[in-house]
Amino acid sequence: MRLRVILALTLVMSCTKVFFTFVSRGKDLLQGKTEKSHVTSILEESRLMVDSAIYSTMQRNLRKREIISPTQLLSFSKLPEPTSGAISRAAEIMETSVQAMKGDVFLKRGQSQHLTDVLTEDVLNTIANMSGCLPYMLPPKCPNTCLANKYRLITGACNNRDHPRWGASNTALARWLPPAYEDGFSQPRGWNPGFLYNGFPLPPVREVTRKIIQASNEAVTEDDQYSDLLTVWGQYISHDIAFTPQSTSKAAFWGGTDCQLTCENQNPCFPIQLPRNSSQMAGTTCLPFYRSSATCGTGDQGAFFGNLSQANPRQQMNGLTSFLDASTVYGSSPALEKQLRNWTSAEGLLRVNTRHWDAGRAYLPFVPPHAPSACTPKPGTHAAHAPCFLAGDGRASEVPSLAAMHTLWLREHNRLATALKALNPHWSADAAYQEARKVVGALHQIITLRDYVPKILGPEAFEQYVGPYEGYDSTVNPTVSNVFSTAAFRFGHATVHPLERRLDARFQEHPGLPGLPLHDVFFSPWRLIQGGGVDPLLRGLLARPAKLQVQDQLMNTELTERLFVISNSGTMDLASLNLQRGRDHGLPGYNAWREFCGLRRLETPADLSTAIGSSSVVDGIMDLYKHPDNIDVWLGGLAENFFPGARTGPLFACIIGKQMKALRDGDRFWWEDSLVFTEAQRHELQKHSLSRVICDNTGLTHVPIDTFHVARYPQDLEACENIPGMNLAVWKETFPQDDMCGLPDRVENGDFVHCEESGKHVLVFSCHHGYELQGQEQATCTQQGWDVPPPTCKDVNECGDPVHTPCHPSARCRNTLGGFRCICTDPYELGEDARTCVDSGRLPRASWVSIALGALLLGGLAGLTWTVICRW
Repeated sequence: MRLRVILALTLVMSCTKVFFTFVSRGKDLLQGKTEKSHVTSILEESRLMVDSAIYSTMQRNLRKREIISPTQLLSFSKLPEPTSGAISRAAEIMETSVQAMKGDVFLKRGQSQHLTDVLTEDVLNTIANMSGCLPYMLPPKCPNTCLANKYRLITGACNNRDHPRWGASNTALARWLPPAYEDGFSQPRGWNPGFLYNGFPLPPVREVTRKIIQASNEAVTEDDQYSDLLTVWGQYISHDIAFTPQSTSKAAFWGGTDCQLTCENQNPCFPIQLPRNSSQMAGTTCLPFYRSSATCGTGDQGAFFGNLSQANPRQQMNGLTSFLDASTVYGSSPALEKQLRNWTSAEGLLRVNTRHWDAGRAYLPFVPPHAPSACTPKPGTHAAHAPCFLAGDGRASEVPSLAAMHTLWLREHNRLATALKALNPHWSADAAYQEARKVVGALHQIITLRDYVPKILGPEAFEQYVGPYEGYDSTVNPTVSNVFSTAAFRFGHATVHPLERRLDARFQEHPGLPGLPLHDVFFSPWRLIQGGGVDPLLRGLLARPAKLQVQDQLMNTELTERLFVISNSGTMDLASLNLQRGRDHGLPGYNAWREFCGLRRLETPADLSTAIGSSSVVDGIMDLYKHPDNIDVWLGGLAENFFPGARTGPLFACIIGKQMKALRDGDRFWWEDSLVFTEAQRHELQKHSLSRVICDNTGLTHVPIDTFHVARYPQDLEACENIPGMNLAVWKETFPQDDMCGLPDRVENGDFVHCEESGKHVLVFSCHHGYELQGQEQATCTQQGWDVPPPTCKDVNECGDPVHTPCHPSARCRNTLGGFRCICTDPYELGEDARTCVDSGRLPRASWVSIALGALLLGGLAGLTWTVICRW
């Protein structure tokens, strides 16, 4: 207890010191005294403040290790991979610094003024660099080898050669309309209680959920056309193209208040207020909510980049590539790709689970030991946590059906890589991996645009907003838009069935595997491994209907009352999270987006009734929002009448259609482009389907031809031998035997891929993540052999730069081959970010040794004394 008090007092004192130092430093800055050194000091103090907030969260999580709350599970599902986490932290350090300096300008001059009127461009560059933001703002270095047009980079960068950051991971989501922040820069809609919209405050999001969105689990109208797999594919694809991490800090920057404990809006805390009569959580007036991470150079930091005379509004980050490129399978960063690959395999395989098998077929691997993991063990085990699955996206373990989809594509990659390597024995492991990855990415594109999106938009809207493919357009920005990821593509939440269904080999209810309510399956990989494996779940997805999105049954209580519930540890509400997230991102209201799409504005309740057929829903919306312009875009789009033959209304059909067209036309590696695959390969790819993928990678022998139409047994099922698929023979490549070169020996800690350039045979070398190339990257075959010797791969010393060390100052950085480790001294241990040392709350091991030795000494003295007394 004393240790906790000391830690709390230390945190308060450090934050108080930082605040007052900010003021004094800022005054010196305005007086022109050693400007650059003061900026350096302020940045260091900002780093201390942000890291203190991060530290306090990890310390709390360490203490509450035995209790997993829904909020912790939500945070885990939004946990960024290390690269995204580093960018988020850098942006928060920069934002904290700027707020301090900006506040001091107000104190000094009594008015708002751009920081560029006070600071020189040189100082601005110093702030950008020292905060850690600058490296992530600079254009990436694009490769110029012959592979530049053959394989996409794992980060998505350099897809567009003129705009290399378009669609890349860890860049800002696109804005199709300017954000509607209450202060014009970063404050969410609904941040200030007295702020009025058309004369009215915005309604609390929890009230909107309870009065308009929520329906009981029993009040579920099932879709008469489409299967549950349509819903799961939408969730899976959304995880391929967008992930916005939450703030890395879980406590307010100015004072360190824990976001779990405060109901006040203090950045990054933006709690969801509960109605006064709510019985949701006894003694609680709000649900914790953390703002999304800002992107470097936006919000209050915006003056530092681009036009230095004008600050940019806060933008949110997409941690994934925007492209339909199967980043769910391969990741969006070199570090994660390194974890996912099996580097001992000659076939370019992905890693699989070594502890569990599904009737001889692979499961996803588990996350590495000591990695953050909040998954639940099987009841009856003594562990508090269990390892989650490791996949290209960190949300793979959310529910078993999603984990099953990830597992399916892991198996498909390994099947393809093995077959392609057998066809081309001369290929390196990297060549087999890249070719299989390229095919898997193409299949994701085909299934999504050919089979999935037309069912969501309907034929009319698909033709209007997507249309036929006419080739790559370098003027189209494929970056995922904020309104698409934060609102429109979340329409699928209204199609989630409250049960995960599992069926036997005859597609009937499985006597030993009943349907499971969602609250029983969140973050429970054991449900997949010990619940019959992938096959029963896939049968349930194929032969059971999705929930139909009905206006007065928008979301069931599994999602609005029991989201991420484990035991009796509290609850979360997905509908309220969606509404609050839209406000956090400053999304303009419903009518602004209708106008953007060329749809008629709805000015009155009568107008609203033309778009929303349910009079009770219209009345509820008007009662809460008072004016159609105030309606949150996610709710407005969700409640609209469907287009004919669609599963969305006009607004979401427009936004989703525009986004899908941009993802297709702005992707230089889109599968239909004539430079990506040969004509024969494109012909074979068109034959393939999700049905064929299921046949090739599961024990199912019969499947529906269209997996998204709900199947009745046995009439709607087709034998797998009748389901067409690709003939991989068109991928066979003949390596020339008449040249003087041959293939080089294996490159240690690296690999090579063969390609052609100007009719010559070329090898392009690369090193594994954590190593750097020493020598020429590209070798060309000549009459005398290869024109340069093979390069070597040298270990990168990540700990060598004391300014940008990957470990927090509380930890010691130790370089390892291909990586690094952050080391803590006893009794500290690594927190969930694997870079910060957190007090474990126990005595150091040396203290225990001292206590034991002391006890032995005292015991010896006592024994000696007793012996002397007795003998005397």
